[in-house]
Amino acid sequence: MENNQNIRNFAIISHIDHGKSTLADRLLELTKTVDKKKMKEQFLDMMDLEREKGITIKMQPVRMNYFFDNKDYILNLIDTPGHIDFSYEVSRSLAAVEGAVLLVDGTKGIQAQTLYNLDLARKQNLIIIPAVNKIDLPQARIEENKEEIANLLNISKDKVLVISAKKGTNVEGLVEEIIKNIPPPQIDKDKPLRALIFDSEYNPYKGVIAYVRLAEGKIQSGQKIYLIAGKTQGEAKEVGFFKPEFFPQQELGAGEIGYIATGIKTPGKIRVGDTITIFGSNAESLPGYRDPKPLVFASIYPEDSDDFDLLKEALGKLKLNDPAFYFEPESRLILGRGFRCGFLGTLHGEIVTERLQREFNLNLLISAPSVSYKIIDREEKEFFIFSAADWPDQTRIKETQESWVRLEIITPLNYLGRILEILEDLKGKHIETQYLSQERALLCFEAPLREIIQDFYERLKNASQGFASMNYEILDFRPADLVKLDILIGGRKEEAFSKVVPKDRAFPESRKIVKKLKEILPSQLFSLAIQAAIGGKIVARETISAKRKDVTAPLYGGDYTRKKKLLDKQKKRKKKLKEKGVFRIPPKVFLEAFKRI
Repeated sequence: MENNQNIRNFAIISHIDHGKSTLADRLLELTKTVDKKKMKEQFLDMMDLEREKGITIKMQPVRMNYFFDNKDYILNLIDTPGHIDFSYEVSRSLAAVEGAVLLVDGTKGIQAQTLYNLDLARKQNLIIIPAVNKIDLPQARIEENKEEIANLLNISKDKVLVISAKKGTNVEGLVEEIIKNIPPPQIDKDKPLRALIFDSEYNPYKGVIAYVRLAEGKIQSGQKIYLIAGKTQGEAKEVGFFKPEFFPQQELGAGEIGYIATGIKTPGKIRVGDTITIFGSNAESLPGYRDPKPLVFASIYPEDSDDFDLLKEALGKLKLNDPAFYFEPESRLILGRGFRCGFLGTLHGEIVTERLQREFNLNLLISAPSVSYKIIDREEKEFFIFSAADWPDQTRIKETQESWVRLEIITPLNYLGRILEILEDLKGKHIETQYLSQERALLCFEAPLREIIQDFYERLKNASQGFASMNYEILDFRPADLVKLDILIGGRKEEAFSKVVPKDRAFPESRKIVKKLKEILPSQLFSLAIQAAIGGKIVARETISAKRKDVTAPLYGGDYTRKKKLLDKQKKRKKKLKEKGVFRIPPKVFLEAFKRI
């Protein structure tokens, strides 16, 4: 094996909002990859959603050129998300590089997701370059953070860089450290092509465009290609690298990161983790990726039943760009044909549904998010439930079980009391408390996943004024006393809002749901009852008052009988509408319910 001495492949990893995208902006400016006139904040965040929410959702590769020590270097950067719901994006990007910049916010220090991402990088045996960011802020605790990072990595404090991505302070020094410390890729140009697909997207003209890291060999535009796991033949319609837009080249070689336009028009034939080789070669697959396990489930239906095929096509194309979610067809008597979808978290689900609406112009009906449950029936048979709509009759159930997670929270000590109060509400199990320093602690807790996906993250942030962070991993299934909570609107059962809840919390949960639905459902021309029921028994109710129109406004005089006649007429019309049940739930209500219920 030889190495390509002038290539450095690396990623930036950190907790959310620690400055990854800002650092990427400075790197693009420093290397003159993007013209100053075209430069804008969060340049590598290509989606409108990323800019609106201020977070990175998709990994984004970019190739930069840098002259250092009388040599020209190629720097292949992959900018990664920081939120826990997009950790699969991070794991895929780390498999395509040799090193990672570990970025820590100087005002907040090491966070839970920092530890998780660092663990991912260590499993890939990557070279870690630590850096404390935001040193320009007066509240930055530079020395304390350097010491924490040094202890974590078991290195000297002097090896921890200090930078300001916003001001550009010492970013040039960081680039030089990347060149000096991250090794060039080990390659073999003489072997047949083997390229790992780490991401992809769909183009109506070029087919599926695979984002690849070339481990061996080379690929030229026009060559016949073969996907080893997918057993699919294609043609390299175009090859190139990212600037960060597609930049066509005649050839890509081993050690490089780039793209191959495959010409394959069927999205399902290409999967992330597959290996591309030259058609006719006997190359073996590269180690791929473990398929992520969805944690949160929701049903998605087209508002117009005629859009079912369009939704199916949209989900297939979106999965190319986001392989962390899965979908399978399902049907409901009231809703018609749709799909049950699995996500890595509620934010992930929210992003996917918003992308479906924005990028494919679909109006959707979306059920409330839920987790998977294990049911053991009277005949000792085990099966899994992914939606409240599939919950069996209570008389058939012998035992119910739910997923538990190990929760890790890093918090300043002055917020420890408030956070422990929140954790007690989860009815979980406290494992241990580790003191990272004189100011911060790491809490380890076991709790039901159902509790974590609701509003726990918001409650944690509120209790700690934004300073605490969390990460979690799935443990196992444990017994739980659960019941199905049905939601009726106008007397009609709406499965999209149904929910599985603990029996001892069914009443307060039902009150919460009907109140929130009252807030987000629009008023009708007649009063509308919102009810929650368990086993046919109504346990909570709210009523949305009818819209009021002053039908007597045009009258200028006369006795009261004229007014009463008009009011009685209006009352009869409203009664007829109510009897017919003529009301429609707008798509935005389902999306709002997905976020808030």
